[in-house]
Amino acid sequence: MTLTVTPCADRAEWDATVRSLGGHPLQLWGWGELKSAHRWSAERVLVRSGSDVSAPVVGACQLLTRALPGPLGGFVYAPRGPVVLRSEADPSRLAEAPGAGAVADAVADYVLGSRRAVAVSIEPDEPAGTFPLDGRWREAKTPVLPARTLILDLRRSEEELLADMSKKHRQYVRKAGREEALSIRPVESIEQLDACLEVYRETSERADFGLHEDSYYHDAFTMLGDDAPVWAAYVEERPVAFLFMAKSARTAFELYGGMNETGQRLRANYALKWHVIRQMRELGIERYDFGGLINDGVTTFKKGWASHEDLLAGSWDRPGSGYTLWTEGLPLAKKVVRALRRR
Repeated sequence: MTLTVTPCADRAEWDATVRSLGGHPLQLWGWGELKSAHRWSAERVLVRSGSDVSAPVVGACQLLTRALPGPLGGFVYAPRGPVVLRSEADPSRLAEAPGAGAVADAVADYVLGSRRAVAVSIEPDEPAGTFPLDGRWREAKTPVLPARTLILDLRRSEEELLADMSKKHRQYVRKAGREEALSIRPVESIEQLDACLEVYRETSERADFGLHEDSYYHDAFTMLGDDAPVWAAYVEERPVAFLFMAKSARTAFELYGGMNETGQRLRANYALKWHVIRQMRELGIERYDFGGLINDGVTTFKKGWASHEDLLAGSWDRPGSGYTLWTEGLPLAKKVVRALRRR
């Protein structure tokens, strides 16, 4: 099958394509717009099963590029991409599905054939073992998003989701949900978001992790719009915990969250997260991704929400010019990846 890669400059067409293919929210237009406002550039490409512009779309990939010094060109990264036509989701299009590896190859060929880049780095939102790649790809030494995560199947009933939690989590969810001092509601303005960011700063100091500047979270809130809902748990009209999401038609993904001392005392994060999970389920979203498991205290909290873990396909590089220098000799590589890990 001949695959053709063409740029897409229409936001409505792009987002409709990503949604129809079951793509991840980090592949939606707004996420690329956010990154473009903060030292990256974004390009969106469609992969068609033929050379004609009217040929069916079988894949899509939002590519983020970070310019690098001198002859290195750029580092090109596809967060939870490429998005591919999944035949199991649409059996009627089985004959059109070229295979995930073929789509990734087509995107990498397009990038490396049109510009200087140290690598095309992909992190598909597909289970481990289901995204075959040929020998030209290398497992990335510095992954951005962790492959190990926890994904709830929101097609299950609330009773089934509760039954799959640890006993302690079920108890805390129910107890916190009965706490009269807590109220949970959407964050609807920048002023309300700023109050949540005060909670986030307290959380980062307690847990020792870095934050973006406030303008970054403001941009995420406005540029993603309805695709980046935020909820907060309030006590006496002040947020004590918040959860900042990204969502597509199929997947809800945790971006940021935090809790202050009052929230800890009331176990507000249990009531808040369960509320958001239920909201995503009511919207018809199929998957709730906790955003990665990295063996810290937050991971311990996340693991109590289900009796399983999920392993995604991982991080893979198609090397370009200067790849060895990039992976083995440059502190810049680690700096870029660290910046990305803060999302």
